Amino acid sequence: METIISIKNLTKEFPVGDGAFVALKNINLDFKKGEFAGLVGPSGSGKTTLLNIIGSLDVPTNGTAEIMGKDIAGLSHKEAAQLRNKYVGFIFQEFHLLPVYTVYENVEFALLLQDIPKDERHKAVMEALEWVGLTHKKDAKPSKLSGGESQRVAIARAIVKRPAILLADEPSANLDSANAHNIMQVMVKLNEELDTTFIFSTHDEKVMQYLKRIVHLRDGGLEKDEWIKEATV
Repeated sequence: METIISIKNLTKEFPVGDGAFVALKNINLDFKKGEFAGLVGPSGSGKTTLLNIIGSLDVPTNGTAEIMGKDIAGLSHKEAAQLRNKYVGFIFQEFHLLPVYTVYENVEFALLLQDIPKDERHKAVMEALEWVGLTHKKDAKPSKLSGGESQRVAIARAIVKRPAILLADEPSANLDSANAHNIMQVMVKLNEELDTTFIFSTHDEKVMQYLKRIVHLRDGGLEKDEWIKEATV
């Protein structure tokens, strides 16, 4: 299976006073197309930092991170933005929906930067809303949605361009147990149907029980890379 994320000897440091805080140290990881994996660890373990590097929002201090065959440290800001726009979708614990736009417009927004004809955009948006079960809410504003519905809109916005990689940072943090399970079931279905690589940053057991691979991080290091033979759900 095709390797689409390759991380070699990666270290990430942040300047602190006269020294540096080492957020990640000597990380070696590969992810293949269609994986359903999670970066798991306590707060401060480095999982969000690693997710941001995979998403080309940040670059390593040392080592390499190749995403879709491109070494992100060598990309300009414009090239990194183009990489994200074409290949990467993001889901955050805060939904980041635009309050003045409808559900439809929020999802369509992800396509407006890609110079896609209006008819094609409409088809893609309606398909994405159908995937998450929200076609009936397409004209609603975010203020009229529940937390679970808002997160499903965020998923539709992330998946509408059919990215190769979808990164989810604590996607269940603002959801109750029932909604968290519903959201994870939607993402499992999308993973199977679209062969999109999902990588979660989480310490939530409700998310972890759906994962097929768990990368355990602690104090910035890779503690264990665990393959789950069969998800418990």
